[in-house]
Amino acid sequence: MRIWLDGALRDVDGAKVSVFDHGLTVGDGVFETLKAERGQAFALTRHLERLTRSARGLGLPDPDLDEVRRACAAVLEANPMPFGRLRVTYTGGVSPLGSDRGDAAPTLVVAVAESVRRPDTTAVVRVDWVRNERSAVAGLKTTSYAENVVALATAARAGASEALLANTVGRLCEGTGSNVFIVLDGELHTPPLASGCLAGITRALVVEWAGAKETDLPFEVLEQAEEVFLTSSLRDVQAVLRIDGRELAAPGPVTAEAMRIFEAKAGADLDP
Repeated sequence: MRIWLDGALRDVDGAKVSVFDHGLTVGDGVFETLKAERGQAFALTRHLERLTRSARGLGLPDPDLDEVRRACAAVLEANPMPFGRLRVTYTGGVSPLGSDRGDAAPTLVVAVAESVRRPDTTAVVRVDWVRNERSAVAGLKTTSYAENVVALATAARAGASEALLANTVGRLCEGTGSNVFIVLDGELHTPPLASGCLAGITRALVVEWAGAKETDLPFEVLEQAEEVFLTSSLRDVQAVLRIDGRELAAPGPVTAEAMRIFEAKAGADLDP
């Protein structure tokens, strides 16, 4: 396995990041996860644009996107696999042992790991923790993922692959690593970015391609939803067959059409 670290491909066993890196000590970093098929990253341009937005939101220097593109290509070429999870991590670099950031250059790591395609359906649970839509990092894809780790572990113990969260005012927000779509009276809806959810790449494509409406919804709407599905870079469009103890027909007709549209359009353009 070879990864990209600060300007060059390196053997993973020899690659070293400082124990004083701000991404390690305080989670001061941003990242992107991309789907890679047969050596090609999907929606790379959109992911790099979001990486830059997230970096600016933390006050990090803009990443060198030409280097990130070279790094992604080099890592995928060095590690051939049919289907993989490509991860770009960009941190505050070596810094003092505290929240203040040092003067060192940011750290850039690009790595890939073999993955498997998600099943067409999955189960989810609701959890009591909330997203803070007024947080300084709301909507940013940061490496500060501890609350997602806790919520996802709760879902796993319940036999689910994802946990869904409300925001602080009780509105439907997102999953720990996914966006959520629901069908009401035959119409497709997803929470707006103002809810505090991440501006997911797959979410944006589904809104554009399948005509979903961005709608402010109460968390309780999950109890009445006719269909529910999740989106993310590795899930694409994944139907939900169970929320807590409630069974749903999955995929329902609206979800099945969204799955069909996404597969066709994504297959026709690797960088939409």
